Amino acid sequence: MTKTWTIESVREAIGAKKISARELAAEYYKRIAARNGELNAYLTLSEERAYAQADRVDGMVAKGETLPALAGVPIAIKDVLNTRGVRTTCGSKILENYIPPYDATAVSRLEAAGAVLLGKTNCDEFAMGSSNENSAYGAVRNPEALDRVPGGSSGGSAAAVAADLAVASLGTDTGGSIRQPGALCGVPAMMGSYGRVSRYGLIAFASSLDRIGPFAHNVADVAKVLQIIAGRDANDATSTTAEVPDYGASLGKPVKGMKIGIPKEYFAEGMDSGVREKIGLGIELLRKLGCELVDIQLPHTDYAIATYYIIATAEASSNLERYDGVRYGLRVEGDSLIDMYRKTRGAGFGAEVKRRIVLGTYVLSAGYYDAYYLKGQKVRALIAQDFRDAFLKVDAIVTPTSPVPAFKLGERTNDPLQMYLADIYTVTGSLAGLPGISVPCGKICGKLPVGLQIFGPAFGEAQVLRLAHAFEEAGGAGL
Repeated sequence: MTKTWTIESVREAIGAKKISARELAAEYYKRIAARNGELNAYLTLSEERAYAQADRVDGMVAKGETLPALAGVPIAIKDVLNTRGVRTTCGSKILENYIPPYDATAVSRLEAAGAVLLGKTNCDEFAMGSSNENSAYGAVRNPEALDRVPGGSSGGSAAAVAADLAVASLGTDTGGSIRQPGALCGVPAMMGSYGRVSRYGLIAFASSLDRIGPFAHNVADVAKVLQIIAGRDANDATSTTAEVPDYGASLGKPVKGMKIGIPKEYFAEGMDSGVREKIGLGIELLRKLGCELVDIQLPHTDYAIATYYIIATAEASSNLERYDGVRYGLRVEGDSLIDMYRKTRGAGFGAEVKRRIVLGTYVLSAGYYDAYYLKGQKVRALIAQDFRDAFLKVDAIVTPTSPVPAFKLGERTNDPLQMYLADIYTVTGSLAGLPGISVPCGKICGKLPVGLQIFGPAFGEAQVLRLAHAFEEAGGAGL
């Protein structure tokens, strides 16, 4: 049986010379070779870079040096984060042969902490999707049920951890793209507050929403990875100057007396009965841990999906205009400049990306800007205010992560609205800029994972992690 390594067990084994970092990297590449054919979780492997880093770690061990926090830990990176010298496609044909000249800040911080970067994981094209079926390089399969989706857009990163093809991974979350695949694949997955992690080197989808965060086998490892990648970065003006607390120190602290908000808007029609049952058991477990359950209202929740798809598509339209066949990426020659633009973008972008560019361009166009985009920003402010009001009364808010378990491959590809509704419980926290985590909360029929979502106030990652860790330790995953 495949051993499930954690950050702590890797550091202990490498430090005690039970295994070398190079041997561990080789073990993970064997696992990838054995399973990636059926899962399609990795798009590009970076063996040369990984083994060079492993050798650096082994050199430190040989010299008796103090090992950094992630020494020798095999980690996977979503293919929307720039990696120097390693192909970065965003799951799109338009960047099929793009090799970045620099690393994203989150990537360089992981490597500085000793992490071994195994490769780049598959994702929905430009992170646009909820099932990982929008990738130009084929869908990822859910390791828990191969006929089902892993969630999206960070489906490859979630599947890599769930299948033990990485100890941890990085994904990105714009409207649920870390938390939802974490829920569907049954692994803890977290996005920090907007600005907590630098976006420098993240290829943009929607700049006011995009965030980088970790997947791991347990909440403690999520906290360790977030600790490394969080903090101010001069290359990203939106990164916060707020001090990064010691997330590990908050784990294990009692949660008795914490006030937990239960918003009624998240328990309306449309939720799978199995998900409803498991989330109910999860909430009851929190009550048994001594948490005080408080009924709250988030009255503008019903407008969240519409608001998100106006703002996100508008920003996508703006961000993706740079892919024109001139500066970098795919180029398809045409009879004129306009013809070249049309052919390049027509061949390079998939159907969902084109749909969102057209929608975003529409809501930003003259005569419609005030009616749609400006109104969307106003409603976004109301949604954020709902959360601020709630956090005057409670310490955390608990909801389902997804209204349904992993659905079958192809089940929703012809119905974009049904696909968009998969994010109905996650987009609110994205619009409000809040930290959120999904933690495993049992399985339906013994095989389809359910995720419990925990929101905290802005820059309240420590208390979110504390509650998630307590839930995990109390057996939440086995409900």
